Amino acid sequence: MRGRVTPDGAFGLTSLPVPNHVAVVTDSTASLPEQLRRQWDVTVIQLQLQVGDQVDEENRFDRGELTEALRSGQRVSTNPPDPGAFFWAYQDAAAAGASAIVSLHISQRMSATLLAAREAAQQVQIPVYPVDSGTTGMSLGFAVLSAARAAAAGARVERVIEAAERRFSTSSELLYVDTLEYLRRGGRIGGAAALLGTALSIKPLLTVRDGEVAPLARAAGNRRALAKLVDLAVERAGGRPTDLAISCFRPTERELMLVQQLRDRIPDVRELSIVEASTVIGAHVGPGALSVTVSPA
Repeated sequence: MRGRVTPDGAFGLTSLPVPNHVAVVTDSTASLPEQLRRQWDVTVIQLQLQVGDQVDEENRFDRGELTEALRSGQRVSTNPPDPGAFFWAYQDAAAAGASAIVSLHISQRMSATLLAAREAAQQVQIPVYPVDSGTTGMSLGFAVLSAARAAAAGARVERVIEAAERRFSTSSELLYVDTLEYLRRGGRIGGAAALLGTALSIKPLLTVRDGEVAPLARAAGNRRALAKLVDLAVERAGGRPTDLAISCFRPTERELMLVQQLRDRIPDVRELSIVEASTVIGAHVGPGALSVTVSPA
């Protein structure tokens, strides 16, 4: 269930304590730019990436080398953070004066990251509320920013969680991939498996539904697929004030073109940015993939 508070906070939002300061923690799949992390005091826990025999936090890998590894068929896999990474982040937040922590993470159906957060939460003296976002990417990122803004304004912990849940419930991940092969290799293909075996010229468009990757549409060729992606973004915005993000491995003319098309087609855009996608996400969707996050405010 999207935005569901996990059992660490299962005694219910109506009975939550009123903290003096709520810290917000997330994981690296939220793809938050460093400037925004610092501006809103968000702690980001890195997922693990393995390329060949090298295992490290995902932000320590060179994007160009990862792209080459994927294209050459090298072994590339991902793992959740160690619970210890969460424990020390929670301890640091408590030492800095937090009296509660809201920890927002990638869908439990995509990663065991939430399980690591829940394990660490049980060892911390202040209340920690791990939340399953039911999504990933900037759908998670925008929700984290909403939660962090609420926390910075002095909101109680239940209001911080509700701010995130509102964004979970309205945001959409619209994903273009050149091929489904990388999702198949990584075991994250979900309902999109139904599209395997289609002609190479047919480009699938995907989304995140019920916490996993699911088929959304298909189009003949790259140009038509990207045009369809814009059409879907306009539909999901629905004329409402909307935040948009285009996530990719590295920005190119293609992403700049999409920015202009989205600005032309969606009249009430609050924020529109191009962000570098988490390399863990990139490892699963493959080179050439991009996503458009539509997040009505």
